[in-house]
Amino acid sequence: MNKTIKLMGRSIDDLTAEDVAAVANRLEKDEYSSPFEALEDWHLLRAIAFQREELVEPYFHLLDIEAYDEA
Repeated sequence: MNKTIKLMGRSIDDLTAEDVAAVANRLEKDEYSSPFEALEDWHLLRAIAFQREELVEPYFHLLDIEAYDEA
């Protein structure tokens, strides 16, 4: 079973900094067998960022989220 699926089965509230680091590490290595596996990890990291931003701060560069001013 894919590690991403195991993490996605848990509540984001239950994830630890180590769990998030593992996802980010997989994204940084980019050694997936299919692009869909990478996309699953990317979506997971993004979901975590919306709910627990403090865990994802060191990995924002992987999400390509840029702050911008709409004014």
